[in-house]
Amino acid sequence: MALAETTLSSAVAADDKSIVVASATSVAAGRIIQVGGEMMQVTKGYVTASTTVPVLRGILGTASEAHVASQRVVHGDAADWGAPAVGSVAPLSGQAHVRRIVSYTGTTAATCDLPKPGEDLVVVMNGSAINTLTVPVPTKDLDGCKITFINSAGAAHIVTFTGGLGGASTNYDVVTWNATGTAAMEVIACNEVWCGIFAPPMGGTVTNIIGSIA
Repeated sequence: MALAETTLSSAVAADDKSIVVASATSVAAGRIIQVGGEMMQVTKGYVTASTTVPVLRGILGTASEAHVASQRVVHGDAADWGAPAVGSVAPLSGQAHVRRIVSYTGTTAATCDLPKPGEDLVVVMNGSAINTLTVPVPTKDLDGCKITFINSAGAAHIVTFTGGLGGASTNYDVVTWNATGTAAMEVIACNEVWCGIFAPPMGGTVTNIIGSIA
């Protein structure tokens, strides 16, 4: 099967033994559920098609916590979550994310690697300007995972986000680095889109180090 998603129909307290979801499609005993930073598992007592789902709380190293109504719920079989990064406990677990570094060099177009569940990725762009580094849309199991892009050599690299930053499509999908200075940019996955993380503006020679977005 594949990862599916729905929402909570009502709030969940940290010690509740069941959750109520808006849709029971694909829900089954044994499925792994992610709500916020907590992982749960549907227990054997689940009644097929019921929107009231009995769960084992706080599994895979996560903590049981309260959740608000309408919060996003992602669920799937264990295999649907993919392989967690080495050293991590689970996607969005309470443990610190593992950091992996990848490097791209050259002028030809390339497709950017994505983080694995429970991992943050550092993308180092070297040498001459990369024509286009295309970043695929994040999958449901990457919520909370980050990518840090580093322009290590001060080249006019072009990075294109499929679907656009924040899901804004072609109006907000291309980042072009200024060729006169090194710089870095960070994005975080949420609800299957990449969201930019924006720091306070800088003064002085800021035009020499920022990127432009088209």
